[in-house]
This record gives sequence, structure tokens and C-alpha cells, in this order.
Amino acid sequence: MEKKQAVYLADLIEVSKPAIYDIKKLETVNGKLPGFHQWTNGKQTTAAFEVTRIDSETTYYYLLIDWHRNDNYYLVIYLHNKSTTAAELRVIEEIDGIPYISWMYNPLKRDGKNDQRKAYFKQMFGSRKVHIKIPDTTLEITEFLNELFRLCQNRIKADKVVEVFNFEK
Repeated sequence: MEKKQAVYLADLIEVSKPAIYDIKKLETVNGKLPGFHQWTNGKQTTAAFEVTRIDSETTYYYLLIDWHRNDNYYLVIYLHNKSTTAAELRVIEEIDGIPYISWMYNPLKRDGKNDQRKAYFKQMFGSRKVHIKIPDTTLEITEFLNELFRLCQNRIKADKVVEVFNFEK
């Protein structure tokens, strides 16, 4: 996404007060997020937030960041323990004139079971491609956050499906 789109999203998230989420803005220094994670060091960051869904006490970090240092901003979502990312979203698509963030489930594990993960994701969630409407106002932030949380939790379930079911070829 373009920097202006990242700034727009960051501003909406920052001023929103959704009842079911606790949102804390993380401090950036000169447009960077020091000491967060080795993958974020030195990268331009528009904003970063710790977002907790109060009813489930589930927390993710949302970073609007120039992920590959090429002026292409991402909404990168980190797990609460910061061990890895849950999603890296950058593609903005217009559908019927409305902007959406689009994301494709494409696991890259090295265990030979990615086809099973993809099949599970598609079967359970309808498609491997997810479209999340970019909010127009702060009133739409709750639904936007709900969809991002759902995406992350579905991705985690799909990634772990081979641990739950014994897929034999």
C-alpha cells in the first residue's frame, strides 16, 4: 500500500475507541520502532499499535511499516509474543469502487503438508483469498479489527491443522 494509505489507517486506528478493543499506540523514534523485533529494525514505521480484544484477552501488534524498504507499506500483524508475524498485508484492491486489503493464504512450511493446509483453509473459510474492507470512518474500525483478528486466528488454525489431523498420503 502507499504511504498515504498507511497513514490514513494509522490515523483512524489511533483516534478510534472501539468498545471491545484496547488499543495502545507504541512509541516510534524518528519514524522507526526501536527494540521491537529484529525484522523491524531500521524500517520506516508510520505507526504501531498493541491491540487487545478484551473479551478473549487476545493481543496482536499492528505495524504500518515499509516492510521491504521500497516505499511499499504493509500492515504487519505480529503475535503477542513477537515470535513471528500472523499476517503481512499490503495489497489494496478496489471491488465495486470500494477499497479492500486483500490477502492470500499461502503457507510456506517445509514439511510437505502445505497442500493440506491450503485445502483446509479453503474448506473452512470459503476461499484462500481474504478481502477486508478498509474503514471509511472510526465507526467501521471495530468491524475492520474483527476481520483482521479472524484472519489471524484462521491462519493459525490452518497452519496447525496437520498437527491436529494425521494426513497420510
